[in-house]
Amino acid sequence: MMSGIPMIDLFAGCGGMTQGFVAEGFEPILAVEWDRAAAATYAANHGEEHVVAGDIAQVPTAEIPPARLIVGGPPCQGFSNLGLKDLNDPRNQLWREYLRFVGAARPEVFVVENVDRFSTSPEFQMLLAEADHGALREYELTWAVLNSADYGVAQRRKRTIVIGSRVGRIAMPTPTHMKSPSTGGELLPWRTLRDVISGLPTNPASTELPESTTSFFGESMPGVFKGMDIHFRRQPLEKSRTRYSFVPPGGGRLNVPTELLPDCWAKKPSGTVDVMGRGRWDAPSVTIRTEFFKPEKGQYLHPQWEPAKMQQPDSPWVQGDPERSVNRVITHYEASLIQDFPDDYQWVGTKIQIARQIGNAVPGGLARAIARQVKPYLA
Repeated sequence: MMSGIPMIDLFAGCGGMTQGFVAEGFEPILAVEWDRAAAATYAANHGEEHVVAGDIAQVPTAEIPPARLIVGGPPCQGFSNLGLKDLNDPRNQLWREYLRFVGAARPEVFVVENVDRFSTSPEFQMLLAEADHGALREYELTWAVLNSADYGVAQRRKRTIVIGSRVGRIAMPTPTHMKSPSTGGELLPWRTLRDVISGLPTNPASTELPESTTSFFGESMPGVFKGMDIHFRRQPLEKSRTRYSFVPPGGGRLNVPTELLPDCWAKKPSGTVDVMGRGRWDAPSVTIRTEFFKPEKGQYLHPQWEPAKMQQPDSPWVQGDPERSVNRVITHYEASLIQDFPDDYQWVGTKIQIARQIGNAVPGGLARAIARQVKPYLA
């Protein structure tokens, strides 16, 4: 028996959006994800029986069930050509599939999630045109760029959210948090890295995932892993660790002695300042991307750092105390918590596959806020 509001999750990834909606009383009846490792992670947490691990175009229209809600984040490439006569343009395909599912399932509400710049793209204008006189003409659209930190996520992650409704206009969810709320106000302060990753072992014992395999979709895959299973460290070179030791919270490559930097950075005195950056304990993280485990990709060094008591005379560089600083990138487990996954969420795949799943996911707090906003219209 159905216990929740039936929903479909397209381009479902590892289940970040579904996780948030399930927490608010929705029930997934179909999820489609082409990346088999991500689909397996979804299945490990939400059940395998309703998951299609493959090409969305291969799902027959006759087999698309009716649902009251569809959520999903189709890639934005190609949508600008949606109205052209070349129906076989491969760049259009994934957006066409999203619209095909909306047409077949006839949801009262759909939610599109995409990168922040989507709201200023030609693709977005075509989406508005579809609602004006095309496949989505029954739906009234509202949209905004939302910051996940405003909804209780310890991460500054901006995403374009579009809500389409044929049961009345649905406004965007009201923020529950802000950077510096007034005393006695209704909003809470942004959640911070301290809130979500403090207290974890700073020197994980392992550099690898545990030896484990499980079968999903008739295929053997690494996993299932959860919690401390994915709290493993990397093995950077000693020179790399020395570089990290000079980076204070909020700092980056410009804090590293020039002689320690690769030539490509040493000869670039400005720009890309967050490379090899370190997070701050009392602030949210920057956006968690798919390669958060690489310091050269952004501000992903662990926030724990204290300056050494002694330093070389006349040196402009300040090194961290080796006993009280953590000179490594955040772990997969820490990244998952920053993305607001439950601490017991289950993961399937290799280290790189799991990192990709984490970085591509919709944070749970943002998904829950959207679910709470939509739910009264479907009660």
